[in-house]
Amino acid sequence: MNLYEAIFVRKSVRNYCFDTLPPQTLDKIWEHYKEMPALFSGIGVDMAILDNRKGQERMLSMFSVKAPYYMAFYSEESERYLMNVGYIMEQMVLYLCSIGLGTCFIGSNRVKKAELEKNGKRLVGIVAFGKSHGSHTRRQSEAKRLPLEDLCVFKEVPRQWMTQMLEAARLSPSSMNSQPWRFVVYDNRIHIFSKKHSVEKLRKWDEVNFGIMFANMMVAAEELWLDVDLIRLGDISQKNFSNNQYVLSAILKA
Repeated sequence: MNLYEAIFVRKSVRNYCFDTLPPQTLDKIWEHYKEMPALFSGIGVDMAILDNRKGQERMLSMFSVKAPYYMAFYSEESERYLMNVGYIMEQMVLYLCSIGLGTCFIGSNRVKKAELEKNGKRLVGIVAFGKSHGSHTRRQSEAKRLPLEDLCVFKEVPRQWMTQMLEAARLSPSSMNSQPWRFVVYDNRIHIFSKKHSVEKLRKWDEVNFGIMFANMMVAAEELWLDVDLIRLGDISQKNFSNNQYVLSAILKA
């Protein structure tokens, strides 16, 4: 299984075996992390693996998902740093799924005070992981997501590659399954908007959610051998929209 295939079958796992992972597996996880592209360059990001096999992370185990290991992600605070971390987290989650491990995004408000910062960077998110008790995958049809027709406005008939990228985006996980993304689709570009929330808690995590979704889109683009840019277009960003906020555009290079 590669990362693209993992998009369609990965599920959130909340029940884990507490088996010790081989050192080679942990080494591969670190190697993959070091080789991953970021969404935005120049933002410092660190990852730490927290060992909970003997209950060292009691707060996370008691008030969140009890797992043998956690990945903690830290970042410098700058413009769109939350989106950047979400992009990195999703790539790691897909990789772990591809090598047979279960994963679950969890909140970061139950960690030890000493773990809230690392090398001057702020803790942004945590992923539980390990060998799952049961399957770490599901059928694509089991994913509880809105259909593309509810998420997209099609200005032109989409090409096959466009539909495949949108399907990868549609299956992205999001906090409380809020699915805040909306798409305006043309022949060679997708303009991406964020649905405005009335709940402050959802708005707070939208940037992380969008980073996760953009990771899925770019993994799909790589699988399909497409040269796609994620850019912010000035003429759209200056417009006011009543129910949505413009985020970025995915443009197919000629």
